[in-house]
Amino acid sequence: MASNWAAFTTAEPDLAKTVEERFGAFTHHVLATLRRDGSPRTTGLEVRFLYGELWLGMMPDSLKALDLRRDPRFALQANPGPGSGTAGGDVRIGGRAVEVDDPQTKGAYVKEVEPPEPFHLFRTELTEVVRTYVEDDTYLVADVWKPGEPVRTLRRR
Repeated sequence: MASNWAAFTTAEPDLAKTVEERFGAFTHHVLATLRRDGSPRTTGLEVRFLYGELWLGMMPDSLKALDLRRDPRFALQANPGPGSGTAGGDVRIGGRAVEVDDPQTKGAYVKEVEPPEPFHLFRTELTEVVRTYVEDDTYLVADVWKPGEPVRTLRRR
């Protein structure tokens, strides 16, 4: 089961707000895709939250775009920022990327983002959103959301 960004924000508005803030704090984040041989590839990426979707834009024929065309599974981690602190926690999203070729959709994206053209554009289907943080200097806490389920909160000492 997968869900788009709008469905996630409707189901879990507080967690969605925290996730957007973490991604909004920095421009570049880390995307993990799968290479042809199944091994992971990590690369930098800018993301956008627009029109109820989480979008991934990429240069033409970039390796990450080719990876996603072959196998749409991805993991996306918000930039933790400088130093050892991660204000707002560590945030990551897992899912599938669906390439969008529709000229109207890409045109609306171009008006908002002004990416260098040509480019690949992927909308995301979320399968998991996770926020990990330290609570009271005592607990490692993970908030885990999956489509169709409420957020599960796990605490470890």
